[in-house]
Amino acid sequence: MDSIQDMDGGSNSHHHEMNMASSNNLIINTSSMNPATTLASAAGVAGTSSSSSSSSPASSSRYENQKRRDWNTFGQYLKNHRPPLSLSRCSGAHVLEFLRYLDQFGKTKVHTPICPFYGHPNPPAPCPCPLRQAWGSLDALIGRLRAAFEENGGKPEANPFGARAVRLYLREVRDLQSKARGISYEKKKRKRPPLPQQLPPPPLPPTVHHHPGQ
Repeated sequence: MDSIQDMDGGSNSHHHEMNMASSNNLIINTSSMNPATTLASAAGVAGTSSSSSSSSPASSSRYENQKRRDWNTFGQYLKNHRPPLSLSRCSGAHVLEFLRYLDQFGKTKVHTPICPFYGHPNPPAPCPCPLRQAWGSLDALIGRLRAAFEENGGKPEANPFGARAVRLYLREVRDLQSKARGISYEKKKRKRPPLPQQLPPPPLPPTVHHHPGQ
């Protein structure tokens, strides 16, 4: 796995101030990378867990392999950035650029508000709405990259994948796709077992009044 120094490409750019890159000056050489491989299938790797505490060695191995591929792909993305971007200068804004870039490889139909199928989980016919990366895939990807960053020497407080802007973006994507696709991403609350029914207390015996002389 590339180390954090390797991904920096040996650049001394940390001695200079770098302006935040915008989508207009973002140039990607897609022939040298395949971002589609960065995203695990819905039935594949677990979501946002930053650890590999899986229930079986096989699932743990899949998680680690996917995390390593994600990390290498992000490193390639930084190298292809114009101007090239070192990991030490990578911010939450650059992570957002990466996520938006991946949308072009998405396979999830996200209906627009003017689409007649907006809010329908099972549309009966095709429509021209755009394809995007599913929220669950992006959420899982960020979880793996966040873990990989710290495993490769990054400091938790400087982790760009844990930036507030990234969390807000993922929340916006979740809400937008939930409304557009007519599905809920809310976690189902576990039903609490019913409390044992308490029996009413037994009735008190009748009070006997003793009168004098009886």
